[in-house]
Amino acid sequence: MGEEGAKNEGLRGRFIRSLGKTRLKVSHGIGDLVLGEKSIDENTLLDLEASLLTTDVGIDAAEAIIAGLKGRLSRNELSDRKALHQALRVELTEMARPLGKPFQIGSARPFVVLFIGVNGVGKTTTIGKLSKHLEVAGFSTLLAAGDTFRAAATEQIQAWGTSNDVPVVSQQSGADSAAVIYDAIETAKRRGIDVVLADTAGRLQAKKGLMDELSKIKRVIARTDETAPHECLLVIDANVGQNALSQLHDFDEAVGVSGMVVAKLDGSARGGVLFSLAHAQASQECTPVYFIGLGESADDLEPFDPDAFVEALLAP
Repeated sequence: MGEEGAKNEGLRGRFIRSLGKTRLKVSHGIGDLVLGEKSIDENTLLDLEASLLTTDVGIDAAEAIIAGLKGRLSRNELSDRKALHQALRVELTEMARPLGKPFQIGSARPFVVLFIGVNGVGKTTTIGKLSKHLEVAGFSTLLAAGDTFRAAATEQIQAWGTSNDVPVVSQQSGADSAAVIYDAIETAKRRGIDVVLADTAGRLQAKKGLMDELSKIKRVIARTDETAPHECLLVIDANVGQNALSQLHDFDEAVGVSGMVVAKLDGSARGGVLFSLAHAQASQECTPVYFIGLGESADDLEPFDPDAFVEALLAP
């Protein structure tokens, strides 16, 4: 096995291991259908639909998947369990594929990445992981402690800065978030740093206030570079299930979401929410999922690969 093959095999293994809870739900529900001797009919597909719903695929997405399988059934393409397994793989991969898009650092310097999302989804941890990912790829990074609402958030991002040996710009608790991020961008300019990764607050109890604050941050960032922020990444906790759709809608309406990170997939049995996110955007330009979080370590942030994701979900 060559180096690339070993790398892909390692990625496949990490996906299978980290998506275990979702995979168990899928396999528990469809194991008898896929591995047993049962003939394939419409009742089989209804049982399969129920299994998909337990992983938060969502009603609309599940119905679309089953409709595709029913079409194959009517054309006598689902003659046995192996054919069903392969057809399900194709349907799931085709649905998820629009979410797959590589995250790229453009030519602007500094390249500003703004992280948004509600409290507790893992924004600060994702920033630390992405900083490590980018440093390995050859980009210098600077972290902006823009979540000034929680002192713990500043401490956490400073810890990531120390761990990754990258600079952090922060101010005292309660400082103006937009001012902190503006200062970070100006600091990055002076130091010739490639990428600024900016944290923000995400308190749910003040939804309008939160969205107003994010809009202000975006306006202030644009004063440093009218094209900035160059990416606005929404971090979603996989455990929120169907609430991911409303979070995407609300944050996109307020500041414009350019991409997503789905975190905490290793601790969730709701990995099917990615199919729901894909299906909900089927009639429009899809907001990609750049990365998924597969664990707590700095190396557990992986680019989203639809093929590897589906293969892991359906692995025996």
